[in-house]
Amino acid sequence: MSRKYELPYFLADLVTHETYERWLRRKAQQHVRRDRQRGNKTAIGELYRNAIHDAVKESGGLDAYTGEKLEWTLISKCNNDESKEKGRRYKHEFSMLPTVDHVSDGTGLADFKICGWRTNDAKNDLDLHEFVSVCRAVVEHQGFIVRKRG
Repeated sequence: MSRKYELPYFLADLVTHETYERWLRRKAQQHVRRDRQRGNKTAIGELYRNAIHDAVKESGGLDAYTGEKLEWTLISKCNNDESKEKGRRYKHEFSMLPTVDHVSDGTGLADFKICGWRTNDAKNDLDLHEFVSVCRAVVEHQGFIVRKRG
C-alpha cells in the first residue's frame, strides 16, 4: 500500500510508519495553530505536513544545527505530567528528541528544520544568525577553543 508520507529510510528500524505519521500530524497541527495565532492565514495542515516531512527527510536523522544524531525512538513518548514532575532531569533525558523548528517567524510560508529538543529550546525564537552569535559569545566568554569545520 502506498502512503502519502513514506517513512524515511533512516527511521525504518526505529519507529513504525503509524508512529511517524501520528507525530507528523500532531506537529503540523501544533504549528498551524500557533502560526494562525500569529496572524498567518496561509497556515494549512497539508502544507505544514509536507514541509515537516520534507525537513525530516532532509535531516537524515540528524539535528540540523549541531549535526548530532537524534533519538527518533523518543517521538510520541514525552509525557507533560512527568516532565513537570521531574523538571530539568526529564528534559535532559529527552534532549535529543526530534522537534520541529521554524526557520522563519511563522508568519510566512511553511519552512522548518528538525533539531533536538535541547537545541530548539536554546535557539528559542532566534534566527540562525542570532543563534550562532549567541553560541559564539558563550564559547568565547568561556575560553573554549573553536576549530572551524571543513
